[in-house]
Amino acid sequence: MSSSTPRARSHGTQKGTGGLLRVLNWIEWVGNKLPDPFWLFLLLAGVVILLSWILSAVGLSAVNPATGETVAVTNLLAPDGLRKMVAEAVTNFVEFPPLGLVVVILLGVAVAEQSGMLSAALRGSVSRVGPKWLTFVLALTGITGSIASDAMYVVLIPLGALAFKAAGRSPVVGLVVAFCSVAAGFNASLLPTASDALLGGITTAAAGLIDDSVIVTPVSNYFFTFVSSLVLAAIITLVTETVLAKRGAALEEDTDTKQQNMGDFEDMRLKPREKRGLRNAGIAFAIMIVIYLAVLLIPGSPLRAEDGSVLMSPLLLNVGIVIAVMFAVVGWIYGRAAGTMTEARQIPEAMATGLTTVTPVLVLFFAAAQFTAYFQWSGIGPVLAIYGADFIGSLGLHPILTFTGIVAIVAVMNLLITSGSAQWTLLAPVMVPMLMLLDVSPEMTQALFRIGDSPTNVISPVSPYFALVLGYLRRYQKEAGVGTLISLVLPVSIAMLIGWFLLFIVWYLLGLPLGPQDL
Repeated sequence: MSSSTPRARSHGTQKGTGGLLRVLNWIEWVGNKLPDPFWLFLLLAGVVILLSWILSAVGLSAVNPATGETVAVTNLLAPDGLRKMVAEAVTNFVEFPPLGLVVVILLGVAVAEQSGMLSAALRGSVSRVGPKWLTFVLALTGITGSIASDAMYVVLIPLGALAFKAAGRSPVVGLVVAFCSVAAGFNASLLPTASDALLGGITTAAAGLIDDSVIVTPVSNYFFTFVSSLVLAAIITLVTETVLAKRGAALEEDTDTKQQNMGDFEDMRLKPREKRGLRNAGIAFAIMIVIYLAVLLIPGSPLRAEDGSVLMSPLLLNVGIVIAVMFAVVGWIYGRAAGTMTEARQIPEAMATGLTTVTPVLVLFFAAAQFTAYFQWSGIGPVLAIYGADFIGSLGLHPILTFTGIVAIVAVMNLLITSGSAQWTLLAPVMVPMLMLLDVSPEMTQALFRIGDSPTNVISPVSPYFALVLGYLRRYQKEAGVGTLISLVLPVSIAMLIGWFLLFIVWYLLGLPLGPQDL
């Protein structure tokens, strides 16, 4: 009897989403036909080289309205171009803007993760709240947990299911809430993350095509992402309690899985040493925040800018090292108190272990760096941006319509290219300069990218984490399929995309600052 129930449930779900599944199957087929991002960027680099030859031959150029200078396409197949591509290949990689920031921040995050602090903090925040606030706290934890990057998929999603089960609710709901918060809320956070540094570096490089004095820091969207975290957590909670929780049979756990999953509850409880470690780490974090603000704000501080300003302080422009140090210190203090990291030699060992997770990204960065450099050298980006800005300006569109188009393009592309950094590396060299010429700041364009990029993560079958979450779901519903998972997360995905964009529109109309640079 128990085996027939999930079959009926799964079948109904598949039938109800038949049209959507056909679309998603097509997206999956197209996505699988795309080469690995490494080869995709090298292929695109080759396309840029070819286009530079063709467009320079026809004399394509444009006048930069910001400077009055004529911008022409440069032929990369000319002798100077060929020599430059060979001579500066290593330099392109080493000076790729996101590279240093990402590596430095991950050094600190690795200490916090390897000491067990991040896992303990997540379990503690989820397991100690009452049933009334469980959904909101789990959602906010998942959104902020993007600090730990992809590790959150492995840590929080099964914990979310367990937390809901412990509260007497469907573990399927907890799993969906955790998945949506981690994936769809990835570009928002209560705290700065390595992803912020990555996006900021790419945006800075793209803005340099028009104005090389522009610097987009990791905290350039911080005010917006902080508020976004709370709003997105509220949206997830609202949709969960008003739509998802009423799905009835679709949320039931198979009878024969209930007993075998009971032993997992022990993993949710914090041990006394973990509580002690979190307490000490929290005290250390508070002390460091006070010191940071004091050094930043006290008049005459040597760590202010040369002219005494706060916004150009190295503590803000190079906030990546501050984030890394803070994570490393609190991770070390937690490890000392919890007994998981008692010797100094374990710190570099943890850093080395943590960096192993970023090696695939480093490989991708090499190809992406060549593509970005070639695109910049060719001059294609500014020319396309100028013509694109002229075209959009001639249409007389309201800025909100332009913003809507940008978000829609990113959201659709994200179904095929799930790597946010890969997608932004492709889009930023055109979108950022084009919108700069329409008086839209690089920081605002980056915020629009965040909105379009995250919410569709949960419905992209191309994502490797989609399959991972489906595996988690089958712990509770053995016959769950792609349609089952899609039908559960789709309402949340749509609500987050619309709600987040509406928040941005309100932010834009009120003229609120996106980050410290707008104060």
